[in-house]
Amino acid sequence: MQPKDIVAQFISDVHDQRLEEAKALLAEEGFEYVGPNMRFLNRDDMLAYQFGLVAIQKDLVTRQLSADGEHVFAILDYRTHFEPIGDVRLAVWFRVRDDKIQSVETFYNAAVVENMLGGNLPPPGMVGS
Repeated sequence: MQPKDIVAQFISDVHDQRLEEAKALLAEEGFEYVGPNMRFLNRDDMLAYQFGLVAIQKDLVTRQLSADGEHVFAILDYRTHFEPIGDVRLAVWFRVRDDKIQSVETFYNAAVVENMLGGNLPPPGMVGS
């Protein structure tokens, strides 16, 4: 599969809350996730956090998906059931090597997400095992 197809499948699996299928698309060794206020070096830790948000996820809409070789860029709307905050717009940079997502870097307004979760985000710089 092409890198763009791998990322599209990953986004679809997250949307449909298919944890094992999403996990299979992430590199087992050398994986890294970096967000505005957290960092995970383990795909299980990143997915546990992501799927911990299932209760508030209403929809995950792909607005744009572009690729440049192994680099895939996505603009997503993370729609929530949490009405006081609403939706969160995400820009995500994926790097795909050997048919696996090696790294994910997410850009969003971290204050909105922190407020949505009542300030219960991992501390900045948290590193998963």
